Amino acid sequence: MQMIRWRTFCAAGAVALASVTGSAAAGPDDDTLRIAMAEEILNLDYNYTTKREYIILAQLTDATLFDLDPETQEFNPSIATGYEWVDDMTLDITLRDDVAFHDGSPLTAEDVAYSYNWINNPDSESNASGVVERWLDNAEVTSPTSVRFHLKSVYPLVLRDMANRIMIRKDGTYGEGADIDRDAMASDLIATGPYKVVSFEPGTELVLERFDEFFGEAPAIQKIVVRNIPDVGTQQAELMSGGIDWMFKVPLDLAESLGATPMAEHLSGPDLRVGFLVLDAGGYTDPEGPLTNVLVRRAINHALNTKEMAEYLIGGSAEAIHTACHPAQFGCDQSVVEYPYDPEKAKELLAEAGYPEGFPLELWAYRDKAASEAIASDLTAIGIEVDLRYVKLESLNQARAAREIPAYFGTWGSGGTADTAAIARIHFDEESDRNMSGDTALADLVLSAEQTADQEKRKEIYSEAIGKIAEDAYWAPLFSYSANYLVSPQLDFPLDPDGLPRLQNSSWK
Repeated sequence: MQMIRWRTFCAAGAVALASVTGSAAAGPDDDTLRIAMAEEILNLDYNYTTKREYIILAQLTDATLFDLDPETQEFNPSIATGYEWVDDMTLDITLRDDVAFHDGSPLTAEDVAYSYNWINNPDSESNASGVVERWLDNAEVTSPTSVRFHLKSVYPLVLRDMANRIMIRKDGTYGEGADIDRDAMASDLIATGPYKVVSFEPGTELVLERFDEFFGEAPAIQKIVVRNIPDVGTQQAELMSGGIDWMFKVPLDLAESLGATPMAEHLSGPDLRVGFLVLDAGGYTDPEGPLTNVLVRRAINHALNTKEMAEYLIGGSAEAIHTACHPAQFGCDQSVVEYPYDPEKAKELLAEAGYPEGFPLELWAYRDKAASEAIASDLTAIGIEVDLRYVKLESLNQARAAREIPAYFGTWGSGGTADTAAIARIHFDEESDRNMSGDTALADLVLSAEQTADQEKRKEIYSEAIGKIAEDAYWAPLFSYSANYLVSPQLDFPLDPDGLPRLQNSSWK
C-alpha cells in the first residue's frame, strides 16, 4: 500500500478560516454590516441545516478542520495544522493548540473526535450525517493535539468534506441516551468561528459580533446584523434608505436597474449552480412512456434554446451548458456530445421515435418562473403538450420521492464544491429519487469514482459517466447561474469564483 506524503501547513502568526485584507477602518459610524435574507433563519447549527443561507452563516460563526481556497481549490489550515495518510483508510490530523470556543473554553482533540463520531451516529439525525457515514468508521483521539480517522473504505474526498460540512462542537454538546438534545446549538450557538452570536430572534434577526479570541485573522467589520426580509421589494427599499448594506439572490432586472443608481452597487459573479431538466428515462411514471425513448430525450435537448435562456433570463455570467455538471468542476468533461438548439431536428427525432404529433408532458418546476415558462414554450414549439406544474420545492420533493414526476426543472449548487462528485452522486446514485435514468451501470460507475484516491482515475471515471449521461440524454442540461448582489456603495464585498458569499471577507471602503 502506497504511503502518501505528510502535509504540514506552516502559519506564521494567525491563520484564518477565511482571510481578509486590511483591518477595520473608515465606514459606517457603528461599524455594523446589515444584510437581508429572504429565507427564514430558524436554526444556527449547520450540523442540522442545509440551504445556502445557512452555509453563509456557518462561514461566519464556525471553523472547520480545513479551509478550501475558492481560487485554487486547495486545502489550507484552519483548526487542523496538517495531515498524514497512514494508509488508504487511516488519516491522522494534527490540531492547533490555540483554538477557543465562543464561551472561552479551549478546543481539544476530544471535541473534534466527538463531533465526527456524533454526526456519524444514526441517533444524531444530523443533516451532515450523509456526508460522513459513507466514509467514516470512527474518530480516535491519539494525543492532546491529534485525532486519527478510521475510514470504512477508500474515499478521496475526505478533506473536502472536512472543509465544507462538519462543524466542531464541544464534547457532549448533544447529550446521550434519553437526554439527547439535537437542538442544543440551534439558538445559543457556541462555535469557534470569527463571529459569535450576540442575540437571535428566529425568523426575525440575528446579531453577530467579532470574536476577539478567534485563532485566525480578525475580520474587518465589528458587527453583522442578519435580518429576515422575505419580500425583495422591501429589501430594495431598505437598501435605498440605508437600512441594509447587502442583499443577494437579486433578480437580474432589479440588480441592473438599482445598480445603475448612486444608491447601490450591482455585483455579478460566477456561481457553481447549474439548471437542468431531469427526464424519466427509467419509466418510473410510465414504463412505456415517451421519455423512455432516447430519441425523444435527444429531441428535448435539441428543442431548448439554452443560450438565450442564459443570456436573457439568468444574465450576468450565466452560460449555456451541455453537461450534467458545471464546466468548472473537476471531472466535468466538456468533450461529450452536444445537442445544439435545432427545433427542426427535434421534430424529426420525435417523428422517428413515433411521435410526429408530439405527446402530453407534465413538467414540474419550483424556481425561476420565467425560465420554466421558456422551457415549456420551447417544448410546445416542437409539438409537446406541456402541462407546467409550478410548485413549492417541498411539493416537488414529495412528488419526486413518490415517483410521480415524469420531468422536472431542477438546479444544484454543489455546496460551492468544484468537483463533479458534488453533483454526480446525489443525482445518479441508485438509491436517490433524483436518479430517474434507471441505469444501474451508470450508478455503479459514479460510485466507483469515490472508491479510488487516484485523481487521474477519478477524472477518467467522471468523463465516462458524464459522456454516458449526454449520449443517452438522461438530462437536458440548461445553464449555469450568475450570483447577483446589491450592496451599499460603502461596502467592499469581494466575489469568489465558487459563488459562495463570504461576508467575513467584507470591509468598508
